[in-house]
Amino acid sequence: MTEDERPEPIVRNDEENLEVTEPSNVAGGVPAVKATMQHARRQMGLIRGAKTLLQLNKLDGFDCPGCAWPDPQKRATAEFCENGAKAVADEATTKVVEPEFLEQHSLSDLMKKSGRWLNAQGRLTHPMVRREQSEHYEAISWDDAFSLIADELRALNSPDEAIFYTSGRTSNEAAFLYQLFVREFGTNNLPDCSNMCHESSGVGLSEVIGVGKGTVLLEDFERTDAIFVIGQNPGTNHPRMMSALQKAARNGATIVSINPLRETGLSRFKNPQEVGGWIGSGTPLSSLFLQVRINGDVALLKGIMKQMLEEEERRPGEVLNQKFIDERTSGFDEFADDLRHTSWEKIVESSGIERDEIRKAADIAIDADRMICCWAMGLTQHKNGVANIQEVVNFLLMGGQIGRPGAGACPVRGHSNVQGDRTVGIWDRPTDEFLDRLESTFGFEAPREHGYDTVHALKAMKSGDAKVFVGLGGNFLSATPDTDFSAEALENCRLTVQISTKLNRGHLVTGDRALILPCLGRTEIDEQAGGRQFVTVENSMGIVHRSRGKLPPASDHLLSEPAIVAGMANATLGDDSKIPWSELIADYDTIRDLIEDVIDGFEFYNKRVRKPGGFALPNPAREGDFETDTGDAKFTVHPIPEHELDDGQYLMMTIRSHDQFNTTIYTDNDRYRGIKNARRVVMLNPLDIENAGLAEGQPVDLVSRYDGTERVAPDFKVVAYDMPRRSAATYFPEANVLVPIDEYAHRSHTPASKSIVIELHPIE
Repeated sequence: MTEDERPEPIVRNDEENLEVTEPSNVAGGVPAVKATMQHARRQMGLIRGAKTLLQLNKLDGFDCPGCAWPDPQKRATAEFCENGAKAVADEATTKVVEPEFLEQHSLSDLMKKSGRWLNAQGRLTHPMVRREQSEHYEAISWDDAFSLIADELRALNSPDEAIFYTSGRTSNEAAFLYQLFVREFGTNNLPDCSNMCHESSGVGLSEVIGVGKGTVLLEDFERTDAIFVIGQNPGTNHPRMMSALQKAARNGATIVSINPLRETGLSRFKNPQEVGGWIGSGTPLSSLFLQVRINGDVALLKGIMKQMLEEEERRPGEVLNQKFIDERTSGFDEFADDLRHTSWEKIVESSGIERDEIRKAADIAIDADRMICCWAMGLTQHKNGVANIQEVVNFLLMGGQIGRPGAGACPVRGHSNVQGDRTVGIWDRPTDEFLDRLESTFGFEAPREHGYDTVHALKAMKSGDAKVFVGLGGNFLSATPDTDFSAEALENCRLTVQISTKLNRGHLVTGDRALILPCLGRTEIDEQAGGRQFVTVENSMGIVHRSRGKLPPASDHLLSEPAIVAGMANATLGDDSKIPWSELIADYDTIRDLIEDVIDGFEFYNKRVRKPGGFALPNPAREGDFETDTGDAKFTVHPIPEHELDDGQYLMMTIRSHDQFNTTIYTDNDRYRGIKNARRVVMLNPLDIENAGLAEGQPVDLVSRYDGTERVAPDFKVVAYDMPRRSAATYFPEANVLVPIDEYAHRSHTPASKSIVIELHPIE
């Protein structure tokens, strides 16, 4: 298709009929149970749905694909949340998309449908191919599909002309085989979904505490005195975290919420597992809500720490953990000097928080013997995303709040195994030590040149420097920034391959040729030559555990993700490969043995992962051992970000609605925020709406400008919402078109989807 012919990558929903009510004041409870059961019954049927959900997050069941929150040692009968149940029901639906469907529906016709409609058609059942110049997919055998991939890969001038993307739903076993195939093929082009979410966390933490992961375990939430939840909406994005926050609050912990939106999930929680979750008023959670301006977190954290420093100077030895600072850290003097020279006027103006409120937050931190800081994409998806994370670490280091029980850093991951995939080798910038271990174990020469992350993979495809794209899971087109740019990049490839369970828009915007390879879901039985298999995943807190599907596969023609990777590798590398791919697929224990050989921390992998609850990977920072280049934890200095807005401009952040999982949309409702029947909405402060001469429900086009290029997201409706002045909130993926490909975080290259300057143009 030419640019003029290409339909809009994210289409409008003609059925939208916006309704706005008051946001909910409590999360969970009967509405959550009702929504869960309705969705499960609609997708799976009552009996199948009940049996499936009762296996979710159980010791001998399957892991929830919905998020990476850890499982408690003592598990409830219904050990799942509303959104996890929706994700499982969506995968375990009884609806199927057979070859006839794609042979009858042209790509142009399907492009007119919304992503929600495509997903709702059901599970993919057969491998499918779109041949050159064709408007339709048609069935293809697995052998022919693998041969097509092999032919295209072997025809490249260099292995670096291929891109191998990974979604965080991929198991440890599949991810390890994938990176093994890619590196034996000869490239480190292994971008993944972490590039777009928590890469800023990994970079920021690694530099200052020596490990790119969080430093707490689930039991630390029961021991802590204070929890700061920053740039995170657990009620929607990590609902099972609500139980941990509830326990902490009941144990006397003070919870501080820092966010531009007052999210329901941090106000009050009614736990459906308890009688009170059905008839009571719920448990109050946040004692203090600080409604920070978008990207005002550095300013606010500096204010809290400046207040702590001033109090320490009034009461020497009573506020900061000076012993820890002197013995275990470096850079404190420069850090403290920067705080002293940062004016209160600048802090208040940039954060949007008055000094009295900042003082309250500082008092909570001072009074807490043990403190945890949690965060998510509200901190990472800014140009200063790495700086945001390192300011959080500064805050923790002041009180010696890393390396002891009940305290530490807690980046909360979204995809269920995004952290595990990185642990087992999915990374475009592998260390020499890791590559040395691969070479000594497998006997091939590993590529040393760093590969493309997601942003630079898109740029390489757009420029023609990369010609083949393989996506192991995910909805790459809808997840990436600058939607039109991403679409053009994919269309510029010779071959695009999507390994998927359900239809998405990435199947419709393709290279000259395209393959859809349908795989088993997390819920399904994985039967191989060596018998029934299980896979393993790593949660947000570094616990590795089993996941074993229980449902019959949606189709006899599905392959597991490890089997698909092995099929591509066998076809591409042939007799030249050093790896016995077929033997590895017969018994996944053999894959885990190889992971044990290559990666520290997986000793006795097969034995330990079979124990109830799995095992914890080593985390030196959790024990107070900081493996940085200086051997200590580092204080760092960062400027307060500047956002100068002209008249009529707003700073926009993209967010998720309550009824979606990443790019998968279940309905057009956002129950907690009181928005119904619409997703193309822009939330604004009521005074901003009035000053702009707009009205609630009025249609507007959203416009962003970057480096001389204008980007437009058409036909959004204005919604009044409790949020800071000159701020705007929109849903992704609908607003991803406004995020420029070159607007990303320093050093981590995470798209800056949470701080995009936009204008609103009323539609006549």
